[in-house]
This record gives sequence, C-alpha cells and structure tokens, in this order.
Amino acid sequence: MYTPQAGIFALGTSSHAYLEFDVLDTKKRQEFASTIAAIREPRTTTGGVNFVIGFRPELWRDLAPEDTPPGVEGFNNEVKGTEGFTMPATQHDALVWLSGSAYDVIFDMARSVVHDLAGLATLSEETSSWPYRHDRDLTGFIDGSENPTLLEAPSAALLPEGFPGAAGSVLLLQKWKHKTSEWEALPVPQQERTMGRTKLDSIELEDKPEDSHVARTDQDEFGHIFRRNMPYGDVEDHGTVFVGFSADQKRLSKMLDSMAGLVNGKRDALTRFTQPLTGSYYFVPSVESLLRLR
Repeated sequence: MYTPQAGIFALGTSSHAYLEFDVLDTKKRQEFASTIAAIREPRTTTGGVNFVIGFRPELWRDLAPEDTPPGVEGFNNEVKGTEGFTMPATQHDALVWLSGSAYDVIFDMARSVVHDLAGLATLSEETSSWPYRHDRDLTGFIDGSENPTLLEAPSAALLPEGFPGAAGSVLLLQKWKHKTSEWEALPVPQQERTMGRTKLDSIELEDKPEDSHVARTDQDEFGHIFRRNMPYGDVEDHGTVFVGFSADQKRLSKMLDSMAGLVNGKRDALTRFTQPLTGSYYFVPSVESLLRLR
C-alpha cells in the first residue's frame, strides 16, 4: 500500500505559500530531488505546516520512470482558445506548497525551504494565499460547491493501487487575476448567469447558460477532481489560485479546453472577468516514492 501526501487533503488551513522552483543544473537534478524530498515539517501538534511536493512530470519520469503514470506531461504549451483567449504555459521544475494555521510559521518554513535549495534551484514563482469569507472566492461566490467529500476525494485525486504512481496525483496550478471592477459592475442576476449558480447559497441554475462557468467545467462531463482553490493578492491586484488534483490528467486538460471554448465553441463566460497568469502541471508522488529519493 502506498500513502498519499497528507497535505493534499489538509482542509481548514488559513495560510498558504506556493513556491515554484527551476533546477539550475540538470546534472544535479538527483541532488535537487533528494534535497527537496528531505524537507521536514515542524514537529508540533499545533501551529504546524503541511507540505505538498510536486515535480514537473518529465523531471519525475527521469527520476522514477517506474513510478510515473503514462502520458502525463507538463504544461508545456499555451492553451489557445476562441476569440484570442489564451492560457499561458509557465511550467517549472518543482512545487513546494506549504499550508498551516498562521502565516508567520509558513513564512519561516518557506525561507527555510528556499535556503535549503540555494545553489540547486532558483525560486521562480512565489504566491501567498488566504481564505475569504470562510468558503468564498473573491467573486463573492462559494468556491468548490462540486468538490467531493474527504471520503470521496481520494478516488478522484489519487492514482489507484497497482498502477504506476499509485497514491500520487496530477496537480494543475494556475493563478487567475480577477477583473474586479468589471465584475462588480454586473448586477447580481448577471453574475449568477455567468457563474451558473446563485450567489447567496450556491444553488445551480436550472436554466444556466451554455457558456456559464458551471456548464463549462461540468465534472459529470469531464470527470471529478479535488480542488483546493484559494484567493491571493492585495487590494489592487488579486484573484484565485486554482489548485486541482486528479488521478487522470485528461480531466484537467479537457476542462481547460472547455473553458477556452475548444470543446463546443462556447468560451467560459467567467474568463471574461478573470485572466490566467500562470499554468503548471506537477506530479505529486506518494510518501514512499519521496522517501526513496533521499
């Protein structure tokens, strides 16, 4: 039996940091992987830090070819949608996602991780995030209404036993900037039709438009994933960090194609009020696979 990284399912954390690294010298990728796999969380039952460690799929394949699901690839090409809409490809070599109950602990641990990897990798992207009104994103709508429960989430997020990469997961990480002034200028009924749900209590609209966000990301059509989205940014520049785990990368890539209008020609209406800034796929290996790297 293989064990998933506990941080995947560590709900209820209020502070987050996403550190994306690029290896400085490919000849030292084994040393880099060993160092990143040796990261230790604080040994405390309160105020601790959860880690999720992921690798560019191609890098992980070089490190552990027998433990890599077939066909998984990095976000190596931008998604070119209809009407000139584009999702950028900003793939990096590794991700360390830290989450915990207080940002001071996250801050100190993030500095420690960067210090440990100095000389082996450069910190290419750093994003911090925090919860907004318990379970809402910065549009004011509840985020993750279709998320599976924690009992159901492993079957959606994790590769099953007996398959290469068992208990691992494919992670899609994107940063979406919100066009807040334009969004807030919309009357609430129009916001609801854009989203496909009611704003107050997140009830799916019976007559939701084909280009609504709910319609274009229908998990019954594209397959179920486990999302851990969080808001990021400051007063002037903010948005959503999309964090989606899946046992099958095709569920994630088809969802992006659908949002971009490549499935039925209907671009996700929410993309008119949000702008994707980054895009990376990471393979998040099991605990046992990480231990073999040390």
